[in-house]
Amino acid sequence: MLTQKKYLKSKAVCKAKFLMPKQAIGDAQSVNIVGDFNHWDINASPMKKLKNGGFTIALDLPAGKEYQFRYLIDGTKWENDWAADKYVPSPFSDADNSVIMV
Repeated sequence: MLTQKKYLKSKAVCKAKFLMPKQAIGDAQSVNIVGDFNHWDINASPMKKLKNGGFTIALDLPAGKEYQFRYLIDGTKWENDWAADKYVPSPFSDADNSVIMV
């Protein structure tokens, strides 16, 4: 879940922190965040596994934009962010994509 947005004073960048809690992903071994910001590259942004079984990542995103994204769990299951700013239909499936607005 999107947990935090911090805007840098020195440049137009938002440091966005994302968290997928264990209750959302069960016993997952890997979680990647995939979206507009990494050109939907499923390997570009692996999340760090926490001791409590959740996963986290912090990304620097250029401010003033919206980014669509989803989480890829164990390379096979797609999941949305429960705390996304909004959701939009995916052009590639029947599911929605999560959106972060920075």
